[in-house]
Amino acid sequence: MVAEDGVRGEPNGNVPSTSEPKGNLSKNPSDAPAIAEPTADAGEGRGRHDGRNKQHRRLDANGRRKGRDTKRKDSHRGGDHRDPSDKRPRTYEWQERKRRRLDEDKNSGRQPEPSYMSIQFPEEEIAAEERRPKRKVAVLIGYAGTGYHGLQINHREKTIEGDLFAALVAAKAISKANADDPRKSSFVRCARTDKGVHAAGNMISLKLIVEDSGLVKRINDELPPQIRVWGIQRTNNAFSCYQSCDSRWYEYLMPSYCLLPPHPESYLGKKVLESVKEKGVEDEYAKRLSDVKDYWEEVEKNEIRPILDALDPDIRETVMRRMHVADFVTGNTTFNTGETSKPEADLEPGPLDGEPTDKPTETEEEIPDTKPEGNPTDASDGEPASTGEDSAATAGQIPEPTDAAISRPIETPDVEPTKPRELHPVERALRQIKATYVAAKRRYRVTPERLSQLQDALDRYTGTKNFHNYTIQKAHGDPSARRTIKSFVASREPIQINDTEWLSLKVHGQSFMMHQIRKMVGMAVLVTRCATPLARVDESYSAARISIPKAPSLGLLLERPVFENYNRRAREQYNLAELDFAAHEAEIQAFKDAHIYRRIFELEEKENSFHTFFHQIDHYKSAYFLWVTAGGLDAAQTRAGPMEAVPEGLEDNESGDEEQDPAGNEG
Repeated sequence: MVAEDGVRGEPNGNVPSTSEPKGNLSKNPSDAPAIAEPTADAGEGRGRHDGRNKQHRRLDANGRRKGRDTKRKDSHRGGDHRDPSDKRPRTYEWQERKRRRLDEDKNSGRQPEPSYMSIQFPEEEIAAEERRPKRKVAVLIGYAGTGYHGLQINHREKTIEGDLFAALVAAKAISKANADDPRKSSFVRCARTDKGVHAAGNMISLKLIVEDSGLVKRINDELPPQIRVWGIQRTNNAFSCYQSCDSRWYEYLMPSYCLLPPHPESYLGKKVLESVKEKGVEDEYAKRLSDVKDYWEEVEKNEIRPILDALDPDIRETVMRRMHVADFVTGNTTFNTGETSKPEADLEPGPLDGEPTDKPTETEEEIPDTKPEGNPTDASDGEPASTGEDSAATAGQIPEPTDAAISRPIETPDVEPTKPRELHPVERALRQIKATYVAAKRRYRVTPERLSQLQDALDRYTGTKNFHNYTIQKAHGDPSARRTIKSFVASREPIQINDTEWLSLKVHGQSFMMHQIRKMVGMAVLVTRCATPLARVDESYSAARISIPKAPSLGLLLERPVFENYNRRAREQYNLAELDFAAHEAEIQAFKDAHIYRRIFELEEKENSFHTFFHQIDHYKSAYFLWVTAGGLDAAQTRAGPMEAVPEGLEDNESGDEEQDPAGNEG
């Protein structure tokens, strides 16, 4: 999944160990979740019926998994002991599941895989190491997530924390005795980010050896340039950057052409116009789109028509029939465009209406004799380059030859070289038209009217709302679906990068659920580009289940966490410095420009992620997104509940990770 997907918080940075006994993870018994005393009847027949009862307990009336209730009974005090917002009971259950899996691996005799977060030293080195005191600190960090499997500790994948933990050990901020387990240093993260997602400001809290000066520089010297430590600050011993965080700021970057209306010949464009005429709201629709009402008409007249006029009549007929349908994937390549399949749009186009899914595509039927003998030479990988030590192997590079290999002759297989693919005239024309549409989009410059309409949609998010439609597996009645948004603002001054204009959206909230920010962006942009009544945003908080696509993860980054309450106590009680990223603003901005923004702009330039995402939305032949039309929620196909099967074509858009934070948070 911001993956999504997306960014989400993490209740505890600790990794379960197979050496500890199951049960309470805390050394303090008062912190452990209380277990209700069994009744006299509860013990009867437990062995016989336990498996059946376990099946019955899986789902409650709202379709949620049981055992996730944040209220727990205290048998000694006879009432609710925890606030409903307390995440610890679910955290314990989540960690217990991970512990059980590790125990199963150990009991099965499987050898543990190499770990990025367990650095082993010989026992004699550990014994000879001088013992030095540790202090509880907050480490302010920033990173570009390209090439990493997210921030969070992962013993099998390369993560930001893996490189950071190794740098802390190398800089001697963590002793060799504690290098084999981050838990020994009380390692906790503030907000978890997923694969490829960036953070200009994030934080970890742990115990470090901080006696030496120049520690920050030594740590940064051990890190790759795309990970930086901004500063290390002393905190009180009970500090947890996750529990003490009051709110978080995120930024979302997107090209301004995302606000262009759907092409009138696309499926969604036709449905919007049909609904406007049916409901008799043409004047209101035309008023909201007045600044872009002739945009596509001029592109068709001045740029597309000359391409079509230059084609032979039989070729022109085929091209015109196919130029406004969704791109179908052939092999590893999108046939119409030559772009790689499955970009970070999290949405695949479904089959055409009335066509069986196993029917050959129109491309295969009409161009029978021009299939390439190999993969197209212009197909690109589309995946971020690995930054690991094994990147050469994974990229297919040839390792250095050994002496033994040099001493014997090289046997080369008799393989014919791959011939360049010759494009059929239809495909060549479709690619030219697609490139023309993309270029026309990038020339678009947003107007103040468009930005005002986007801001009006974003304003509908502020306050405490029920965002159950903006995440996965949460029912309308789930209290945890209610989240507070303090502000959501689109910058009035776009950023010009090469030939594309970019918009910056910044959201400030207490916490965010999985995919929530990307779905909020998706909803606001669709409402703006389709001239949808703003009341549709308010209706999304109702019990109705609607499908909201999540915008590409490419544009999302964590700006900074906020610690207002802790900072007040630090000043008044602890006599400690405040936790404030503003002191490092110049460094952070330079890092964003060089490592985060540049990566976002370059990937969009290469992959056209935003164009592909909205192109697929506009051509997705289904009623799931028709809530954007004047027909409202009644025109859209709704889903019965969070546990209902995901509709065809939306699997990637709605999929979740079983190992996500049990509280379902982005941050």
